[in-house]
Amino acid sequence: MTDYQKPLPIPSLESRPFWDACRRGELVIQRCDQCSAFVFPPRPLCDVCLGTSLSWTRSTGRGRVFSYVVYHRVYHQAFAPEIPYVVAIVELDEGVRLLSNIVGCPPEQVRCELPVEVVFERVTDDTTLFKFQPRPRSHIEGASPKERSPA
Repeated sequence: MTDYQKPLPIPSLESRPFWDACRRGELVIQRCDQCSAFVFPPRPLCDVCLGTSLSWTRSTGRGRVFSYVVYHRVYHQAFAPEIPYVVAIVELDEGVRLLSNIVGCPPEQVRCELPVEVVFERVTDDTTLFKFQPRPRSHIEGASPKERSPA
């Protein structure tokens, strides 16, 4: 792997299974065994019922942009080649929200409610990051048959 210069996540005891799943190309979130609520970020207690029995569940990896910002200024030199780039809060279909980047489209095409899906970027031997890209029109729920067919 190349010498990755950007800051990397430091997995905690609670988040280690999440980052291990990313390395396998899977997006997982915790789900409470008592009330079935999805829980993110990883933690030892359900924030709905305070249950302590949480299981890791594979996510669909699909969601929508809840909010976003386009960075035009360099705050860390390692990000300079990517200016401008998008940092977004993505609300997964399961209801939890994750902070990540939107890739695979120009920043000016990102908007709230944009349907997205997870993609993975292996940045070191030990770390794979999750990011989101716009979903193809054929995968958008509710798209009309005309919208689903290629032009």
